[in-house]
Amino acid sequence: MRDAADAAGAVPATLARASGKPWTFHVIRFGRRYPLGAFGAIMLVFLSVVAVLAPQVAPFDPVVQDVPNRLRPPSSEYWLGTDEFGRDAFSRLVFGARISLYVGFLSVALGSVVGTIIGIASGYLGGRFDLLVQRVVDAFMGFPSLVFTMMLVIALGASINNVTLAIAVNMSPRIVRVSRSSALTVKEEVYVLATKALGASTWRVMLRHVLPNCMAPIFVLSTGYLGSAIVSEASLSFLGLGVPPPNPSWGALIQVGTGGYLWSAPWLSLVPGVALSVVVFAFAFFGDALRDAFDPRLRGR
Repeated sequence: MRDAADAAGAVPATLARASGKPWTFHVIRFGRRYPLGAFGAIMLVFLSVVAVLAPQVAPFDPVVQDVPNRLRPPSSEYWLGTDEFGRDAFSRLVFGARISLYVGFLSVALGSVVGTIIGIASGYLGGRFDLLVQRVVDAFMGFPSLVFTMMLVIALGASINNVTLAIAVNMSPRIVRVSRSSALTVKEEVYVLATKALGASTWRVMLRHVLPNCMAPIFVLSTGYLGSAIVSEASLSFLGLGVPPPNPSWGALIQVGTGGYLWSAPWLSLVPGVALSVVVFAFAFFGDALRDAFDPRLRGR
């Protein structure tokens, strides 16, 4: 019985692998069909490598002060100049990428996992459990996104992990909505009904058959939320509620640059702002390309 149920649920995955072509072929085809999405993916990979190798890339320690060299303009020694404490702006930008990407990826991962589990259980089980979950989701989504995140950070305290948790909690209700709607559609499919008729348990049906077939829209949505999570972290840091100093964060770097040095040292806020914009656009391009690639109405045969 289990073999028959597994076979029924594995039909979509088997059909997806029917071409038998290597993954490099699909990557090249993706790049040709969605050049902006490929550009976004390349930029994200590049920034991720820079963030991981930050100690090797940055020429100076990002938190060590050198007051005699404060507010130096960009030069061969200080590529992006120095801040008000003489710290190298390029080194702080590189280490700020590590913190921003860490918060973005981890918050989206946490929010997606929790939201997907709750949403699929809500859509598949239905009844009073679904009604209760949706009312709680409505209550969470009734607050403005940034205001709700600020409230959580104030309650938990400003730190990297608390900022990550606050962004994940703020993001989860939207993931719940999308995963619930997908589960409502998938649970009426023939292979799910056949699995239930063969006597499979509720948890087995949800985890083995409903969850894998709901992952495409959730994955695309989560990719799009990565840029929003990084912007949320930058906004909190700009308001003084994000990563505590002296740890560098792109939002904090922008805040320092606009706090009295916008005209005398414009590089302090301009460069982090451009870097933040590039990351957000890269995530947007990549997410839109994934959405088009996963949408059967937009795919060619």
